[in-house]
This record gives sequence, C-alpha cells and structure tokens, in this order.
Amino acid sequence: MDEDAFKQTYRDLNARPCVFAKAILIRCCGCRRSQKVLLAEREAIACLSPGGEQRCRQLLTALRERALFALKLTHLAGPLPHGKEIRVQCGSYLGLRELLGGEPEDLDTLMQAVLERYPTADQLPYGEILRAITHFQPRRRGRD
Repeated sequence: MDEDAFKQTYRDLNARPCVFAKAILIRCCGCRRSQKVLLAEREAIACLSPGGEQRCRQLLTALRERALFALKLTHLAGPLPHGKEIRVQCGSYLGLRELLGGEPEDLDTLMQAVLERYPTADQLPYGEILRAITHFQPRRRGRD
C-alpha cells in the first residue's frame, strides 16, 4: 500500500483522531472515550466524543506552547518530534493527575475534572505541569 493511499484510508476510518493517541498507545494512560483503529498492521486511536476531542485538543495545544522551554525549543513550527510529543502528552497527563491528588486515571474523566477546577487554560498551574513534563522519561528500547 503506498503512503498516500494509506493516509486517505486512515482519514476515512479515523475521522476524529485522539490528540493523546501517542500516550494511549504506549500505555501511559487510558481513555474511556477512545477506540483502537487497526489498519495495515498499524494502530491508531479514535476519539468517540466530539466535545471531548475538542476539549483535549485545546488543552494539549496550550500545554505544548507552554512546554517549549522545558523541551529546549524556541518556537513551534509544526508538529513536535515524536519523543518530545510523548513527553508532553504523558508528562501533562501525569502532572494534571498529580494536581488532582492522583485521581482519576481515565483521561476523559481527568480532563473534565481539570476544567471544573480550572475553567480556562490560562488558569492552570503550569509550573507544576511543566515539572512533570520535564521529569517524564519515556522507556528506552532494550538492546537486541
């Protein structure tokens, strides 16, 4: 399957991709509103909630912008490299969860609880979240 055909088929099958898909795929977190999509031996995550996807997208966009310094970047001109995106997604999840006392584990429930406590992204305590992003280290691949 050529890459263009794959991308078109992927868009057809996964019209609403989850913005925290990388974190879910590496099992950093889980979400009750997500669904695994399999295509040509590849995995993707779809969001089953239009409102939830928009909420997560807005929050993750704000977190990416604030995390640039912590990621040792000066500006964001497109998608983050894979490793840095993993750090933002997993670190943000862990930092937000810590803000709420370690609960809840489900990403959708966590996002709802965060927005109840901090109604806008500007009100989030970024210092604590950025600390979690900075300290998050993805698992290293083992040597064969």
